Amino acid sequence: MKRVTDEDFDRWWNTEGPWVEEPNYRRKGMSGVQRVTHDGVTVYVKRQTGHTFRSLRYPMGRPTVLREGAALSRLDQLGVLAPKPIYFGARKIGGTWHGLLVTHELQGYQDLDTWYAEQAAAQLTEQDHLAILQNLAVLLAKMHHARQQHGCMRSKHIFINSGNAEDGSQFSLALLDLEKSRPRKTALNAARHDIPQLRRHSPWSDAHWAYFLELYEKKLGRQIGA
Repeated sequence: MKRVTDEDFDRWWNTEGPWVEEPNYRRKGMSGVQRVTHDGVTVYVKRQTGHTFRSLRYPMGRPTVLREGAALSRLDQLGVLAPKPIYFGARKIGGTWHGLLVTHELQGYQDLDTWYAEQAAAQLTEQDHLAILQNLAVLLAKMHHARQQHGCMRSKHIFINSGNAEDGSQFSLALLDLEKSRPRKTALNAARHDIPQLRRHSPWSDAHWAYFLELYEKKLGRQIGA
């Protein structure tokens, strides 16, 4: 994966395809995602204008796609499944930041909330529920152990592929929407942000959550008090 050149930027910015996230105009900026066919495969192209974040390191603001692209590259290195970046970059045009992020498609995956709703009629077994929570505990502990924080941890940002996982397991999980992801000083800092956030924005019962948390803390190697 490489940072885009001006030529790459123009080429990707001018691609076209159906919108999977219609352009959202807010805070004097725009963000949208299109599905594009490139060299016979499906990729997703996120375009943003005026979308920046501020930090101590970047008090004047930095394009959000650069943070997300860096986070996706980091997860790829860690073996944490997420959309694999092809290109990401940004430049100022007329005084406004234009950001670009291109990622490979996660074939066969859908968000966990939608998947749960569609599977309700099929009556998932208790074993199914526990298997999903086991996989999630491993996934998040691996990310947090490397001191990487998701930043917007919700069940709708967890994607699932049932029955077709490359490693032969019944359920494969991936993480999406890492615009707010960033490294933290410690694994505990990352965990104490993401795990309570996930608890507030997830559908699991108290019993299932307790099961997940016990497994997660064992994988992480410490208690987080969530």
